[in-house]
Amino acid sequence: MRLLDLLHRWTGGIIGLVLALLGLTGVVLIHKNAWIGVPHAGDPLLHDPGAIATATERLLAQSGKAPQGIIYASDGFGLHQLRFAGGGGAYANQAGAIVTRWISQRQRPELWIFDLHHHLFAGDIGETVIGISALCAIFFIVSGTILWWRTRRTFKPRLLPKRMSRPAILMHHRDLGIITAPLLLLSALTGAMMIFKPVAAIVVAPFSPPAAVARAMAPPKLISGPLAERPDWRRMLAAAQARFPDAEVRILALPRKPGDAITLRMKRAAEWLPNGRTTLWFDAADGRLLAARDALAMPAGAQVYNAAYPLHAAKIGGLAYRLSMTLSGVAMAMLGSFAVWTFWFKRRRKTLPR
Repeated sequence: MRLLDLLHRWTGGIIGLVLALLGLTGVVLIHKNAWIGVPHAGDPLLHDPGAIATATERLLAQSGKAPQGIIYASDGFGLHQLRFAGGGGAYANQAGAIVTRWISQRQRPELWIFDLHHHLFAGDIGETVIGISALCAIFFIVSGTILWWRTRRTFKPRLLPKRMSRPAILMHHRDLGIITAPLLLLSALTGAMMIFKPVAAIVVAPFSPPAAVARAMAPPKLISGPLAERPDWRRMLAAAQARFPDAEVRILALPRKPGDAITLRMKRAAEWLPNGRTTLWFDAADGRLLAARDALAMPAGAQVYNAAYPLHAAKIGGLAYRLSMTLSGVAMAMLGSFAVWTFWFKRRRKTLPR
């Protein structure tokens, strides 16, 4: 038990600030739609396929350089987002009129906060550090629960420490941690699943063989013609809507290299993932439908994996679940920051004998 306590304290003292940062930025991102502050962001979603096709044609015609794709407006956010290589982009209303542009994600707070939360501004290396931090958080939750059991009789639920002394902060750390442990475990586990494939394989294994999940998630091998000068977006969107009548158009991705198809992601009514995983591939030259994948027909393990992000980012469950995950993020920020402070700066002073 002493060794477990030692590992818990030392690991927390080293990784606590990263977890605090993840908790704080996660809370900000959960409520992004409430503070983004772009005109028309609160517009109601238009479901008319003709209006979506018109906006698509207009956006791709006036965007200047070729974009990588479009993220379409949703129920919670009434703007289309154009994405360009190098981090540039634009927001447009649902009629296809550009509202604001940026040449770097640093110009949009919601984008650089997202990058900080997911990559620590360090790309794949930062993402790996975050994944390791998530695994450490799982260790903290398990070891903290074991260590708390010894002192359970002193349990007192408090949002803040009674005083800013080391013993009071440690008691608050133990008690707040045990209260929020289920939510913290959910946040850490889903975060680790999205970064590390072996973690995801362990979680989905009871539902489907990981190999079957990997096959279901892999894109089909298709050969497409070169991108037409004026693709028939109206025809493609109509074909997609006819194939999945209950689905919303979510993401249009243009070919990145010769031979790639046009990819259209949709969200069926029963899907949790905000951008859906129902996918259609069209020939870039003539707009023919090459392949389609129904997310609801995927193996159970793939659907469990697809639920990781909406659970992690509070994209389901309405206001009640958003508030629950807000509590989880605030708790993670407090636990991580107080752990570092008590470990490195609030050490118990040794008294010398007279």
